Amino acid sequence: MISINQLRAISAARLQDAIVLLANDRLDSAAYLCGYAVELALKARICMTLNWDGFPQTRSEFEGFSSFKTHRLDVLLILSGEEQRIKEEQFNEWSAIVTWDPEARYKAVGHFARDQVEVMVASVRLLVEVI
Repeated sequence: MISINQLRAISAARLQDAIVLLANDRLDSAAYLCGYAVELALKARICMTLNWDGFPQTRSEFEGFSSFKTHRLDVLLILSGEEQRIKEEQFNEWSAIVTWDPEARYKAVGHFARDQVEVMVASVRLLVEVI
């Protein structure tokens, strides 16, 4: 299991990495890490909602919990129990990041525009605080 504190710390670190990458025109990598920051924040929230000490990590820990073994932000938001609140209170921020896909790591360099990544980073800053 990965603890809630570890999930939150890694989420914050991925956001900081994205900020540094954006500042250095590494837009694709910044966008990629934005999604992971939100994914980890959602997994921490799921643990809190379900009163779990941590999130499953290994194949055996996921046994019986296959629906939780996902990178899809829309699914994780539903599992977190925070879907209605986030979509009502942070709709614009959520809309900026929800289409993130871990498969973006295979997209051609230059896929993300600066203005798009700037919006993503700003949105993720808020989302990881409120999730």
